[in-house]
Amino acid sequence: HRRAPLRPQRPQNGGGPGRGHRMGERCLVPAGSLQSDGGPEAISVPPAHPRDKWSKKMDFLLSVVGFAVDLGNVWRFPYICYQNGGGAFLIPYTLMAVFGGVPLFYMELALGQFHRTGAIPIWKRICPIFKGIGFAICIIGLYVSFYYNTIIAWALYYFYSSFSSTLPWASCDNPWNTPNCTNYFGRNNVTWTNFSRSPAEEFYTRKVLELQKSGGLYNVGGIRWQLLLCLFLIFTIVYFSLWKGVKTSGKVVWVTATLPYLVLLILLVRGATLPGAWRGVLFYLRPDWGKLLSTVWVDAAAQIFFSLGPGFGVLLALASYNHFHNNCYRDALITSAVNCLTSFLSGFVIFTVLGYMAEMRDVEVEDVARDKGPSLLFITYPEAIANMVGSTFFAIIFFLMMITLGLDSTFGGLEAVITAVMDEYPQVLAQRRELFVLGLITVCFLGSLSTLTYGGAYVVKLLEEFGAGCSILAVVLLETIAVSWFYGIQRFSHDVKAMLGFTPGLFWKVCWVAISPTLLAFIVASSLLEQPPLALFGYRYPAWSTSLGHLIGASSFICIPVYMVYKLVWTPGSLKQRLAVCIRPEKTVREPQEEAVGMEPVL
Repeated sequence: HRRAPLRPQRPQNGGGPGRGHRMGERCLVPAGSLQSDGGPEAISVPPAHPRDKWSKKMDFLLSVVGFAVDLGNVWRFPYICYQNGGGAFLIPYTLMAVFGGVPLFYMELALGQFHRTGAIPIWKRICPIFKGIGFAICIIGLYVSFYYNTIIAWALYYFYSSFSSTLPWASCDNPWNTPNCTNYFGRNNVTWTNFSRSPAEEFYTRKVLELQKSGGLYNVGGIRWQLLLCLFLIFTIVYFSLWKGVKTSGKVVWVTATLPYLVLLILLVRGATLPGAWRGVLFYLRPDWGKLLSTVWVDAAAQIFFSLGPGFGVLLALASYNHFHNNCYRDALITSAVNCLTSFLSGFVIFTVLGYMAEMRDVEVEDVARDKGPSLLFITYPEAIANMVGSTFFAIIFFLMMITLGLDSTFGGLEAVITAVMDEYPQVLAQRRELFVLGLITVCFLGSLSTLTYGGAYVVKLLEEFGAGCSILAVVLLETIAVSWFYGIQRFSHDVKAMLGFTPGLFWKVCWVAISPTLLAFIVASSLLEQPPLALFGYRYPAWSTSLGHLIGASSFICIPVYMVYKLVWTPGSLKQRLAVCIRPEKTVREPQEEAVGMEPVL
């Protein structure tokens, strides 16, 4: 168990806050705290590399918004909403956001800002026996990067393909089309059957993915070199955005976090003027109360946590570069509200298009998109765009939006892993960030290769379902318990007061201690007990693939009990003494990290 060295403390007069702690640093040193960090000799160790800070407050806000507002809002939220009966989904989604997502969003920002360290070493200051949560978070972050960036690569392929006077998915006159290809736009008396396939669907499945060359998960086939090139370009952009830390990524998000809103508004206005758009809006807003007795609650919780991002370690990492007195409470409310409203807005954008397509096909809205997943992003949107005036322009800006949405979310996810590992091993990695980031990007690229095969879409869905599904909810549950119950809600509230000048209200305390853990425990149990079989484009996943998915999910979570056993075994003393040591914060001294000369805290 590696312990970071204690930094030299400035002299205090009478134990009160001296000049060295003018920014609100805690300076109380309980008995035995020096010994627990390596004894008095540790004081002679020279100070570590100074921690980076955000150049501007907006860099931080845009980074958080960019991470939270991602493909999940424009792609995952509409298809889960669609899957669960439209408007009925908004009820559990709102409840989960108010009582689960937002309180935990606030908690993570406050933890990261107060302790100023990543997801692995922070547990030494909270509850050391739960340090496995940090390792689990990093593994989940890797799994997400294995499939998430491939989806961005698909968007980049579409973006490149959009630079033509006639979009390649606008007609059935292409080499990859089959006799089942049916183009009903601009034509009368076109019969749509269960075997009919739109030009956009065949472009996605037969040209972009080339699923016809795969025999399912038993035989995924070779690697699509075009997608390999797209993914390489995506990871190159990610590397040069992250290699220098928040100084570079904080500038890139000014484009990647703001551009999507302009495009969404353009698409919303265009969608609202399409014939039949009202049918989609009615389906979106009219609740199907019967769905509330199904897995809609699990899906709502998974979506709010997947989108807001508590448990991924990103909020910890991004907030750790803040000034100590930054108002993270206000930041939490603003960014989570922006995230949820963006999801709601994107629902209108896609459901107006679904209503339009239902009108054109003369079918019900729920019959329009049979494969509820990335197909809404790569089939439904492009199909509608292809039949608009100025289709090339709309296609280019739409897929540019998708790329930027995905990129800033990837920035956050990988920054969480980078910050966690670098803060855990500062002596080795502090001066080698560029090399470490290069190594991490390489691992992510190699881990993504299976998703670039002809059957890569099947792998993407498997990782999307199991890589960060139930496991991330379980991690968030344990994180909440560790902070609220073991670290103590009063101690945590005192930390918040030291930063903000006021204590969190009763609502937040009740959510942290009781409501959020109860909701999460119920959802984890429900998702484990009820798991529908996986299917994609008519392909049913074999039983062994589900078992493999469970292993993938367990491989991250297993870090938590394994580290608990390791910590108890290697801690000296009786079992009672070991437990007492393992649940008591090892580092109750905050390392004084001076604000940069001439810079004041941004409120």
